Amino acid sequence: MLIYACVSAHGFGHGSRTAAVLTALHGLHPHWRLVLSTALPASFLRTALGPVPFEHRPCRWDVGVVQANALGADAAATLEALTALETQLPEQWAREQAWLVAQGQPLLVLGDVPPAAAELARRVGAPLVWLASFGWEAIYAPMGPAFAVWASRALAAYRQGDLLLHCPLAMPIAWGIPEVAIGLTPGQPRLDPRVLAEELGLPAERHRCVLISFGGLGLGLAPELLQRWPDHVFITADPQLAAAPNARLLPAGVRPLEVMGLCDRLLTKPGYSSFCEALAAGVGVHLVHREGFAEAPVLEAALVRHGWHRLLSQRQALQGNWQLDQPLLPPQGPALGADGSIQAARAIGAFVEAQAGLVGVD
Repeated sequence: MLIYACVSAHGFGHGSRTAAVLTALHGLHPHWRLVLSTALPASFLRTALGPVPFEHRPCRWDVGVVQANALGADAAATLEALTALETQLPEQWAREQAWLVAQGQPLLVLGDVPPAAAELARRVGAPLVWLASFGWEAIYAPMGPAFAVWASRALAAYRQGDLLLHCPLAMPIAWGIPEVAIGLTPGQPRLDPRVLAEELGLPAERHRCVLISFGGLGLGLAPELLQRWPDHVFITADPQLAAAPNARLLPAGVRPLEVMGLCDRLLTKPGYSSFCEALAAGVGVHLVHREGFAEAPVLEAALVRHGWHRLLSQRQALQGNWQLDQPLLPPQGPALGADGSIQAARAIGAFVEAQAGLVGVD
């Protein structure tokens, strides 16, 4: 069985989520062949999948939203990128169709969540499963009339799916296809936390440790801001920020989730996978407000409902007013289950078994 995953390269969150689900799927069906078709860097994929064997097809299937920085969107650049991708997709569809046909294996297309995956699945006659907490139609529609056609095309593509694995922390999804609700989809730590804490020189008191993570673009925080909090130790993947005396640089190839269990709080922007990892590890989230991206207020509201938190403005974040001396605010609703990855893997396995001609595939 070949699982061909078309993964958005809009950010690392989609790749992290898909990697968590494919890792669980590999545990259930170790002989299934996993192919990640994405423009995400190979180095990121290797780190995310770890020991799980996979193949990488370097393909860009969607644009998402071009980011001006970690907290801002560039609408004009996004429109240009969407138009450019439209001219590139026909050749890519044809190339990947030919490659998949040549494999001669039963096939399932998994999409997280590029609309173009629907056309590829149609061309090769394969079932299509979406893994999603939103679709691009919900992001593009509020961005103005120039995005209306892109929102319409995305929605039409999503409705061609055979199954939706409906993630939590989600925007409204009305695609009119069968769906399975799943829990949080955090990746699983693979490193010994005691060894990692010793290597980083972290204090034994968890409440003193803070992880700063703003994704691949970072936020450009000034190192001297960390000196406002001399009793805390900060872990970051930003070499410039790690120059502060009370900062520790996350080693290359070590995922932020590996240190979640060593930290009491996370300073971050709205992000699905970061929230999954923090909520699963019991880490309080100091959330920096984000504008211009429709998912952000939905995630912010979900955090208030399900996680320990504090909310910060962008000005507070850039000034170092991070409220680390203030108690975390409790969630207003119930905790979410953290077994979404295995739930998704089981749903994919059951779906495959139910398909005519695929019974017993392994």
